[in-house]
Amino acid sequence: MRLVILADTHLPKRARDLPAPLWSAVESADVVLHAGDWVDVTLLDALEARARRLVGVYGNNDGPDLRARLPEVARVELDGLRVAVVHETGPKAGREERCAARFPDRDLLVFGHSHIPWDSVAPGGLRLLNPGSPTDRRSQPYATYLTARVAAGRLDAVELHRLPPRRG
Repeated sequence: MRLVILADTHLPKRARDLPAPLWSAVESADVVLHAGDWVDVTLLDALEARARRLVGVYGNNDGPDLRARLPEVARVELDGLRVAVVHETGPKAGREERCAARFPDRDLLVFGHSHIPWDSVAPGGLRLLNPGSPTDRRSQPYATYLTARVAAGRLDAVELHRLPPRRG
């Protein structure tokens, strides 16, 4: 099972659309995970139309239209891998311990908010992934998203993708 993991898209505030390489990845993925801060419901509609399966949550910049259609926390099982998706996890300090306590029954936690890629393992084995942002790199050198594979309850081939700089 192929995953695309993204967050903090902030459309149309930070970009008019997702970058073409990300759309290609979305269309070839089995599941797309979006960890919030969509900003406009148009992207949710577009991802629902183009992704085979979409799992998403709302973020702190998402208004009533998105909050009406998305949960604050999503919990799914993907080929035996127990996954949670949430936008915010709090400060960097103590993140692993805090998230392990909040999601003791999960194998993977996908989160956003910081726009900073993150990949760590909490005590007890919970894997934490933040894909950064494909449209608003802030202090990061590149706009980014993640891909990964899931098979028989195991996550592998996690890859951070750097996107080319936007023009204009």
